[in-house]
Amino acid sequence: MSDAPTLVIDSASEACSVALVAGGRVVDFRHEVIGRGHAERLVPLIAELADGGRADAIAVGCGPGSFAGVRIGVAAARALALGWQVPAHGFSTLALVAAGAADPIGEAGGALVVMEGGHGQWFVQPFAADLSPRADACSLLPDAAVALNDVLIVGNRAEAFVARRGSGRALAMLPDARAFLRLPRGALTNPPTPIYGRAPDARPMSGA
Repeated sequence: MSDAPTLVIDSASEACSVALVAGGRVVDFRHEVIGRGHAERLVPLIAELADGGRADAIAVGCGPGSFAGVRIGVAAARALALGWQVPAHGFSTLALVAAGAADPIGEAGGALVVMEGGHGQWFVQPFAADLSPRADACSLLPDAAVALNDVLIVGNRAEAFVARRGSGRALAMLPDARAFLRLPRGALTNPPTPIYGRAPDARPMSGA
C-alpha cells in the first residue's frame, strides 16, 4: 500500500465506514452502524474527516453486500476521484471483513466470512491465514452454506451460521475502513467496479 494519504470507503453493509490512512496508520475515521440511509450519510461522514477527507487516492469497498450500499460507495468514490483528480481503486468488502479479523484468522489458520446477502441468502468466502481468498465469493442459502467446514466464522451472519450448523466459533464483525491497512498486497483493483455477488433484484420488463 502507498504511503500517500488514501481515503477508504465502505458502505456495502449496515455500517457506513470511512477512514483516512497514510504511512501505515489511520489518520482519522468515522464508523457508524446506520442500517439504511447511506446515500444521506456517507458524504457528510467523509467531510468530517481531517482535511475534509482529501487524499491522493481513494479506495472503496465494491461488495458484495447491499446493492444500494455498493452502488452508493462506488459512485461516491468515482465522483470524488474525478473532482480531486486522483486515482480510485476497489477492493472486496468480504476481504475487508477478513482483514478486520486478521489476527484471529491467522491464529486459526483461516476462516469463512459470512455476510448478509439478502433474499434469505448469505455471501460466503473462505480466506487463508494470510488473508488470501481460498475461493471466490458466492451467495448461498443457509442450509447450503453450513455444509462448509471452516471452524472460525467471521461476519454479520457468523453467529447465525454457527447456531444453524451447531459447531464452530463465531466472530461477529462488520466492514471497518480502518482494516484497509491489513489487506494483503494485490487486494486492490482498478477501476472500482461493483461486485454484486448475485443477480440484481430488479429485472427489465420483457417486451410486449
